[in-house]
Formats: sequence, structure tokens, C-alpha cells
Amino acid sequence: MGKVLLAACLTGLILLGNAWFIIPEGGRGIVVRFGKVLRDEHNTPVVYSPGIHAKLPLVSTVKVLDARIQTLDNQADRFVTKEKKDLIVDSYIKWRISDFSRYYLATGGGELSRAELLLKRKFSDRLRSEIGRLNVKDIVTDSRGRLTTDVRDTLNKGSAGTLQDDPEMSQTNPLSPADSLGGLHVNSMAALGIDVVDVRIKQINLPTEVSEAIFNRMRAERESVARSQRSQGKEEAEKLRAQADYGVTKTLSEAQKQALILRGEGDAEAANIFATTYTQDPQFFAFLRSLSAYEKSFQPGNSLLFLDPNSEFLRFMKTP
Repeated sequence: MGKVLLAACLTGLILLGNAWFIIPEGGRGIVVRFGKVLRDEHNTPVVYSPGIHAKLPLVSTVKVLDARIQTLDNQADRFVTKEKKDLIVDSYIKWRISDFSRYYLATGGGELSRAELLLKRKFSDRLRSEIGRLNVKDIVTDSRGRLTTDVRDTLNKGSAGTLQDDPEMSQTNPLSPADSLGGLHVNSMAALGIDVVDVRIKQINLPTEVSEAIFNRMRAERESVARSQRSQGKEEAEKLRAQADYGVTKTLSEAQKQALILRGEGDAEAANIFATTYTQDPQFFAFLRSLSAYEKSFQPGNSLLFLDPNSEFLRFMKTP
């Protein structure tokens, strides 16, 4: 009897503990009972907000979903523009769950990886379509973000279709048909219970082979410009050097001409002075001429002279 009572108490405690669940801050809860999402009297899925809640033990399971904004960082991919040019685009998406029940059903039990896979595929298709109708200039100069805004709006609104149109969505749903999306699939994130908050392009690059070709062409152009500049510089330098040489030659020529003129004038003036001196005092003139001859003859380094002491050349040295 005691063992039965103990087992009953333990069972009661287990059931009591299983009858309560806690939804953390920033999350929302979905209760699944007998494979179906729990609904209220209006047949609307019940979504539990953060806090402590009660449920039927054992037959009910709780799935906690993150209600915060999520970031999906896409791997850089190659896209083709309107003029058939390739671009490498690096982007990311900001999204959150807008319909927790639909999200839970559409992603096979709230699997984040499945939701991101579907979102990434839809985003890549939409971005590829938008880039395909624009040229490179429009994409690069899109200062108002019209491209990403159009992608975001299209992802959120989409167009009507059937569930079978999407192979990802047409996989077996673990829930009953009554809890499915009614066989309809809207080609938008709303069908997944997702709201795309923002779409951003982090970086736009040219493919490596194109970048290298452009770089090589730019380098060749710069080298050509550099060669042209150097050639022009050499030509200008030669002109300036020729002008300078001409100026120097002209200046030297004029200086030599002026020197010759001055020397001729000086020689003429000296000759005139000598002539005047000779006519005024021939003996003094002869004396000056002898002194000049002495100065030139007895300079250091001149050859040895042998003269007769009675020579007329030495007359002024004997009797001044």
C-alpha cells in the first residue's frame, strides 16, 4: 500500500511539474497537442508570451520560438547585371517571426536552419532578378537604397501560387492537413510567418578576373601617361637647356665684344698717351719704355741674360 501511495505521489509530482512551462524573455511559445497546434475558440493558434503558463501534462509539448530580430548573413555570390556584367555582391537580411503558428508549421516544427534556407533561396532569387534589370551604374549609385527596398517589399508581399510550386515547402509536413497552410503558398515570406525587416548590401566587387584585367588596363594606361609625361618633360628640359645655353653664349659673346671694345679703347688711349708723352718729352718716353723692358726682362723664370755692361740697354741702370 505504501509503495502504491509513493508511486502515486511521484506520478502526481511529475504531472504537476509537466503541467507548467516557462517562456523566456524575447521568445514566444507554441503548444502542440496530439500533433496539432493548440487553438482557441476562434480557431486561432495560441501563441504564449514570456512568463509562466499551464498546459495538459504528457499530451502537450511546447516549442519556444525566438521573437527577436534575426540576422542572416549571406555568402558573397555572383550576379549578372542588365548589360551582362558580373558582380560579386555581399549582403545580409534582418528578419523576425511575424506569425509564430505559421512559422512553426511551415518550417517543420520551427527549425531555424530550414527557415534560413528558404529565406536565403527566396532572397537570392529576388536579388538576382532585381540586379538583372539594372546596369552597374544604377546599382553602384543607388544612394537611396531603392534596390534593397524593392527586394524587401517583394519578399514580404510576393505573388500567389500553390504549395506544390515550391519543392522546399512541398516536403512532408509532420502536422495534420488541418494545421497546414490550406494547400496555398504565397511566394513571399508571409507564407512562412516571416517578416523581412531590412535588406542590406555590404559590398559590391567585380570578379577577380575582371578586377585583374581592369587593374592591368589601368596600369598600362598610367604607364603610357607616365611615358608621355616623361617624354614631354625631356623635350621641355631640352628646350630650356638650349635656351639657357643660347643665353649663356649670347651673354659671353656680348661680354667678349664689350671687352674687346674696351680693350681697344684702352689700347688707343694708351697709345695716345704714349704719343703725347713722346712728343712732349722724348727722353722721358724713352725712360718709361726702358723701365717696361726691364720689368719684362727680369721677371722670375725668364732665361739667363748675358749683357755687356756698356750695353745701351743698361744705360738707365748706370746713370739714373
